[in-house]
Formats: sequence, C-alpha cells, structure tokens
Amino acid sequence: MDREMTEPPAETITGAQSLVRALERAGVDTIFGIPGGAILPAYDPLFDSSIRHVLVRHEQGAGHAAEGYALETGKVGVCMATSGPGATNLVTAIADAYLDSVPIVAVTGQVASGVIGSDAFQEADIRGITMPITKHSYLVTDADEIPGVIAEAFHIASTGRPGPVLVDISKDALQASTTFRWPSELAMPGYRPTSRPHNKQIREAARLIAEATKPVLYVGGGVIKSDAAAELKMLAELTQIPVVTTLMARGAFPDSHELHLGMPGMHGTVAAVAGLQRSDLLITLGARFDDRVTGTLESFAPNAKVIHADIDPAEISKNRAADVPIVGDAREVIADLIRALQKQTEEDELTGEYGAWRQYVLGLKRKFQPAYDKPAKGLAPQTVVERLSAIAGPDATYVAGVGQHQMWAAHYIDFERPRQWLNSGGAGTMGYAVPAAMGAKAGNPDRVVWAIDGDGCFQMTNQELATCAIEGIPIKVAVINNSSLGMVRQWQTLFYEGRYSNTDLHTGPEAIGARRLPDFVKLADAYGCVGLRCESEDDLDDVIAKAMSINDVPVVIDFVVERDAMVWPMVAAGTSNDDIKIARDLAPEWEDDDL
Repeated sequence: MDREMTEPPAETITGAQSLVRALERAGVDTIFGIPGGAILPAYDPLFDSSIRHVLVRHEQGAGHAAEGYALETGKVGVCMATSGPGATNLVTAIADAYLDSVPIVAVTGQVASGVIGSDAFQEADIRGITMPITKHSYLVTDADEIPGVIAEAFHIASTGRPGPVLVDISKDALQASTTFRWPSELAMPGYRPTSRPHNKQIREAARLIAEATKPVLYVGGGVIKSDAAAELKMLAELTQIPVVTTLMARGAFPDSHELHLGMPGMHGTVAAVAGLQRSDLLITLGARFDDRVTGTLESFAPNAKVIHADIDPAEISKNRAADVPIVGDAREVIADLIRALQKQTEEDELTGEYGAWRQYVLGLKRKFQPAYDKPAKGLAPQTVVERLSAIAGPDATYVAGVGQHQMWAAHYIDFERPRQWLNSGGAGTMGYAVPAAMGAKAGNPDRVVWAIDGDGCFQMTNQELATCAIEGIPIKVAVINNSSLGMVRQWQTLFYEGRYSNTDLHTGPEAIGARRLPDFVKLADAYGCVGLRCESEDDLDDVIAKAMSINDVPVVIDFVVERDAMVWPMVAAGTSNDDIKIARDLAPEWEDDDL
C-alpha cells in the first residue's frame, strides 16, 4: 500500500537558534559584540555557528567595528549587545552610522516581554531611544517573527540610502520554541526605494551641463556607497569638468587626476572651495550640502544652478533648492548622464565648452596646494601623515576619528581608490578610529589597515587593542600626539585669545612631572601590542617601516608632534566660504574675479 506523501515536520528549535540561523542565511560571517543576561540565550547557539564572534571590550567598539567592516567590505556589519546599558552603549555608533549612511544591523537583547515597561533590571527602551537615528527599529516578542524581521532588517540596511537597523528581541522570545521559516519574499509595501532615475530629469540635467560655462562635479559619499567610482571617472573625462570630493568621498576620484580639485568645505582646498563658490552649475552626486561644506548657506555658490542626484529624496532641496532634482542610485544616474551627453554630442546638439574655467580652477590648484611650515624643533604632524602615505601607499586602508589628525589625513594622504578612507564625518565621533580599523581588518585580513588617531580620540576606545591582540587582528595605529585636544586648542588659539581651558592631555614630554599620562608605548605593550615612539623626522621613515614589517600583532606608534600646528586652509564657523584663510590672518589673493 502506498504511503501518503507528506512534508517532514518542521524542526522545533528555540528563538535563539532561529536568530542564529537567520543571521547565517543573511550571509553574516562576523559579529562584534558582548554577551549579557538578556542576549545570553543567543550566545549558546552562536557557539556552534559558522559565524565568527569578536568579543569586544566595550559595546561602542562593537558598533564602530561593524561600521568599519561594512565600509571596507561593502556588506552589512553586525553588532550585538544585551539590554539596558549594553544596548545604550551602542547608541553613539548607531548615530554615527546613521549620519554617514553605513549599513549595520544592531541586535540587542531585551528583558522578558511580560516585564517590559516595569523598569525591570537592565531595561531600557532601546527601540524608542534609537528611533530617530535608525532607518528602522524592531521590537520582537514573538519567536516566530525572528527570521522575517532579520531578513527585513538586512534588506532595509543595505538598500536605498544605507543605514543602521535595530532589532531588539525579548529574552522570552529567544527562549521560546519555534520553527524556522526563512521568507521567500519580503512584503514591504511602505519601503520601495527608487534606484532608477527618471529619463526626463536626466535629459534636463544634460541640457544644463551643456549650457553651463563653469560647472563643477560636487561628489559626496553616495558615489562610494553605490560603487560608482569608475562611472564618475568616465563622466569627468568625457566632459572635462573639474571634480571636488567631500570628506566622505575621498578616494571616489583619484587625487592624482588633473581634474581633481580636492576636498571642499571648512578645511577644504582653496581650489575646491573657490570652484564651488564661482561655479554656475553644481552637478551634485550623492552629497547633501552639509554645513561644513557650504559655510553660511545663503552665500554658498550664489550664482550656481543645481543638479542634485541622491537616492534619498528627503535630501534633495533640503538645504539648497535643486533646479533639477534626480532621485536615484548614483551609479545609475551617472551612467544615464554619460549616455545622454554622448547622445547630445552625436546629434550635434549643444555641448559644453569649459576650457577657460578649467584653466582658472586648475591654476588655483597649482598655486594653493595645502602647505605647512615645519617647526624649528620637533616633528610636524603633516610630515608624519605624508610619510605614512608614501610608505604604506594607496593599497592600505586609512581610518581616522575626528579632529586635526582627521583633516591632516584628508589632505596629506594620497587617495587613489574608493574605500581607501574611513572616518566619522557627520557625527564627528571621538574614539571611532581604533574599533573601525579593527572591523575593517576583520573584514579584509589581507589589507594593511592604519588607524590615524589623535591622543584624545585614542584614549576613548583604545581598550579594543586587547580585542585586536587576542583575536589576531593586527591593525596599525598612528597616534598623532600633540598632548592636546588639538582642534579645540586650535579654536582656543584663534577665537579665545589662547585661553587653553581644559585641553591639555599631558601625554607628551612636557607632561606633569615629566611623566606621560599615559605612556602610549607602555600601554601598547600592556595590551599585547608592539609599541613604538617617534619624536624626530630623522627617525620617521625607519619607525614607519618597522611598523609595516610587523604583521602578526597590532602596532601602536606614538608620534610626538608639535602641539601648536594648525589645520589650514580654514573657513571659520558661521562665515562665508569666500572668507577662506590659508594661514592665520592670511587670505588667498584671487585672480580673474570677472571670469
């Protein structure tokens, strides 16, 4: 007698097992996290999983490591923490990822659903706390929902404008019995990001480009997010239009290319700032008219029309009204623009002629390269970054936090490829560099990864050196040690009559009692790393070369630099970009003002 054909019964597993299977199905190979009470059920099946778990020393480090992993690999980064303070320690990294459009999924444990809202031990409404700084946030109290929520979270984080998604799961959901069902499709009617630009807008943009006489390609981090560097280079060379790359877009267009004017904004190059100010057309690709780029908004590029292409429609015309708004993925927008411009040329329609403009801005580039004076005694921080770039080269990845060291790195490292540069741009997070470098190195072990950090930033998260040493993640750290909160000190010098209130960190040779507090070389050794120190330009290349030769453990170099070095050029906060200074009380002399 034939047996009735039936599907075998689904295996009964726990919600925690379902979570780990869902993460595996989502393609996760690395998680950065710390276990704790509410998330502990998930750590038991994780013990047997193919997923690598990196045990960090602080949850903020887990979040930044997930960011670094995502930026280096182009995949979604994952961090994990328990409820209450474990989850809230992720908030800074989640906010950082939100402002810089980094795709991460943060999985947090929550107290049992029956006591949510009762101020239970280690309870915090992390979903509510993070709602303004995530693309989406979930609270899961039903184990059956876990696979679908994880699938949605990864889809949301990685599509459209990338960003962080929080998945908060109650402890009883992790402990409950369920069956694993991975969704065959996602039903998300309220989330349909547009990637294909509208042809009408592309044609109108091509017309404006042809009519312009002083256009600039204003390139933001969206070009890197969409892997559009090759298309950008093709567009620039086709049109011969000068290019500026924002802090988040460094590497999207090669620094060595003649058409590249550098970085715009508060500490941008003279050529980039002047190019935007004097332009008659801004071709804005994946940028958001950030205040650090525009200066006083009403005086920014006053005579320019604006083409604004962005995958996030909320960014278009938010700060500057767009004459031609284009919603779409930067790669597809640029590819369509190239085709439209080629068609105009083939049909002998109007084509742009920008020779005089190009000669003008390239002349500014030659005349006003970022420069600095070397101190009579001691080591110039700019020299450190220049030599680091020359020795490590463009194949290395460079990671910076926020402050003077970040700006010096943005100017004096030679950026030649996308994803060569990771930094905290929107949030300006101190403590970003070391854990983000750790995440980048974990995601791409064959890549040399340098964290360029200030002595202030370094002390925020340097405990992750222990993680790197134990986990076999041999990052290299260049501490630009001016014994100060350097950018704050610069502002105190310029705007507060040199009244250095609470900016001395005592990490240099002039420290209290001639004791460096802390001594970074000893600190590195205590964390199982190699610690080196450089105080003279004569030793600079040898010290960097020694660090480059060590690839089995992390290396920390304490570069003791002149504390009074400043970042130039500079546009003071709240002023017009026209007021750019190339040194204290020294403005560039413009030529051809009537161009």
